[in-house]
Amino acid sequence: MSTDETMCCASCGIAELDDIKLITCDACDLVRYCSDQCQQDHRSQHEAMCKERAAELRDEILFKQPESTHVGDCPICCLPHPLDYKKRSMMQTCCSKIICHGCDYANKLREAEARLQQTCPFCRSPLPKTKEENNKNKMRRAAANDPVAIREIGVKHNNEGDYVGAFNYWTKAAELGDVDAHYNLSLLYYMGQGIEEDLEKEVYHLVGAAIAGHLDARSKLGCIEGRNGRFDRSVKHWIIAANLGHDMSIQFLKDCYADGLVSKEDFAAALRAHQAAVAATKSPQREAAVEFYAARKDILQGS
Repeated sequence: MSTDETMCCASCGIAELDDIKLITCDACDLVRYCSDQCQQDHRSQHEAMCKERAAELRDEILFKQPESTHVGDCPICCLPHPLDYKKRSMMQTCCSKIICHGCDYANKLREAEARLQQTCPFCRSPLPKTKEENNKNKMRRAAANDPVAIREIGVKHNNEGDYVGAFNYWTKAAELGDVDAHYNLSLLYYMGQGIEEDLEKEVYHLVGAAIAGHLDARSKLGCIEGRNGRFDRSVKHWIIAANLGHDMSIQFLKDCYADGLVSKEDFAAALRAHQAAVAATKSPQREAAVEFYAARKDILQGS
C-alpha cells in the first residue's frame, strides 16, 4: 500500500490533518482510520487482507533466528550455557542466576585454597546448607516476583503431583516473562494435567517459548507442523533449532534430507552452525568440571 493511501482514512478517505489523527490497524499495520466507527464500517472489506498480513507478521517474528537459546550465557564466564544446562549448570536460589559448572568449580577451588566460606559464585551470599534454607530462598525471591523462583516452586508442585498448583505458579511466571514456564504450561495443556487438554493453548505457549529461544519448544512445533503436512514450516523450525545446537533437530533435518525435503546446501549449513554452537559452549574449565563432578557425585546431588 502506498504512502499516500496510508495518509487517508481507509473507510471515508479523509486526510490526516492537525486536528484529525489517524489510527493504524493494530493487526496488520496496513491501513489507518479516523475513528472506531470507520474501522468498523470497513471491516468487511479489510478483514481478509488484514488476516493474511497479520499471519505474515506473526511468521516473521516466529521464524526469526534467535541470537541465543533462552538460557543465554553464564553470567560469570559469558560463554553460552550448554543445552543440557540442567545437568551442567546450577541455579543459585539466593539470586536465581544460572551458573555453569565450570565457574562453580573454579569458585570451589578458590574457596578451598584460601579456606573461605562457601558462597554463591555470582552474588557471594553464603550457600544454603539445607533444603529448608533453599526453599526459604526461593520463597523470598518469589515474594519479590522473581519469575525464575516462581517457576521453580511450580516445578516442586508438579513433582509432587499437584498439577493445579504447578499451573498457577507457571502461569504467573510466564506472565512475568519466564520462558521455561511457557514450555511447562504447553506440557500441561498437552497432557491435560490439572487442566483440560487444549491443543490451541499448547501451541500458543510453544510459540511463546520458541520465539524466546527455547529449542525443545521450537523442535516440537516442527513436529506439529509435520503431522499437519506442512513440512516446509517443519524444516524452518528445525533449522533454527539446529543452528543453536539442538541435537534432535539436526537428526530431524537428516531424515528430511534423506527424504528430499531439505536441500544439500541448507542441510550442510545447518550442520556447520550446529557444530559451531556446540563448540561455543565448551572450555577447558568446563571440561575440568565434568571430571570433577563425575568423581564427586555427592557434591552435585547436594548442590
